[in-house]
Amino acid sequence: MARANDTGPRRLGELERSVMDALWNAGAEGRTAQELVEELARAGGPELAQTTVLTVLDRLRRKDFVSRERIGRSHRYRATQGREEVVAASMVDVLRTTEDRRSALVRFAGSVSPEEAALLRAALEELEG
Repeated sequence: MARANDTGPRRLGELERSVMDALWNAGAEGRTAQELVEELARAGGPELAQTTVLTVLDRLRRKDFVSRERIGRSHRYRATQGREEVVAASMVDVLRTTEDRRSALVRFAGSVSPEEAALLRAALEELEG
């Protein structure tokens, strides 16, 4: 469920998305900032200082994307929402930026693959039923 806050749009920047991907992959176990630095480097991303990752994690926490728990002298961070929930909320946020939702939805529906269109139809039927 998307939570309202006053920190601005709930969209993810590129670095925020990379950190969230690592947290989503970590599952319920979560990661420390140092573990995230190491994981992002292994994934071929840029070498980041731990302070940079901590800044990103703080922004994500203020946006309600992550929670943190003190573990000894550090913190363990976990995603508060699943990837699919965040993607859906982002799509709704973008849709809210237009006055002509119908046209935007028609263009979106026309841009998806036949398999995705079938999934959309099935989802709409399920919601109607």
